[in-house]
Amino acid sequence: KQEKARPQGAAMRVLPPLLYGEGHAYAIPFSGTGNETSIASLTRDDLVGYHRDWVRPDNATLVVVGDTTLAEITPLLEKHLGDWTSAGTGSSNVAIAPVALPKAPRVYLIDQPGAVQANLYVGQVMPSSKDPDAIKLEFANSVLGGEFSSRLNMNLREDKHWAYGASSGLVATAGAGPFIVSAPVQSDKTAESMKEIMKELQDVLTSRPREEKEIHFARDSLVLGLPGSNETAGEVAGSYAAIITYGLPDTYWNDYIGEVNALTPAQLQSAAQKLVRPEALTWVIVGDLAKIEDGIRKLNLGEVKVLD
Repeated sequence: KQEKARPQGAAMRVLPPLLYGEGHAYAIPFSGTGNETSIASLTRDDLVGYHRDWVRPDNATLVVVGDTTLAEITPLLEKHLGDWTSAGTGSSNVAIAPVALPKAPRVYLIDQPGAVQANLYVGQVMPSSKDPDAIKLEFANSVLGGEFSSRLNMNLREDKHWAYGASSGLVATAGAGPFIVSAPVQSDKTAESMKEIMKELQDVLTSRPREEKEIHFARDSLVLGLPGSNETAGEVAGSYAAIITYGLPDTYWNDYIGEVNALTPAQLQSAAQKLVRPEALTWVIVGDLAKIEDGIRKLNLGEVKVLD
């Protein structure tokens, strides 16, 4: 109920089914909280059955990071996990179906009467974290909306002063993952902000390719930020868990810096063609529709529908 009452929570509940289509494994609220009916219906037997079928040693990979050795840690693991066994055949991994992009842009509105700002979200399904171009896509997004100095934030926050912040990002997934632009903006600049977002998404493909200074900054951000994102044992474990989760080469992080440094402007522009498909975008806008709906419809960005 709290999620539904909050603009971001409401948008992130409705956006996944819109991007993936009903019945897809990813067509669920991004928070993973389900809905009132599903939560109310859960029984102890449901939880025990889920644990039995999914939390199993034959599905598990153990990552240990610390001041230890295999010889030291193995007896402890045998002591505490040695009798961990699996019952039955368990459940196989859920098949993640491919997703077709919509044939035209779509705009969905959620009414929040009295809201003092509008929350804009733009989504598109992207290649998964297993894709060979995943690093290129991450780099391409860094210039568009992945950094404070990215184009979206510089436009809507620093130049126009219509938003406290605007950003874009790719969600790590085993199957096709979402690319999402988000910007909370002042209500009286909703349509204008949508127009500027669309302009930035189109310009990066055509009239204003990534500039060398932008590429240099994005490269430094990705490369120089790597040590800081692996300072703790937990962070290092997370980095290696990503290798396991997404089936990446064991040398992925060893090779990462070299790959980022070797990327050319032409390769990044090619990746941008995957990152941004203006003809296949899905918009979700949460705000006071009495104030913003008319302006949004006049943009003619795509078919407009109001959602409950």
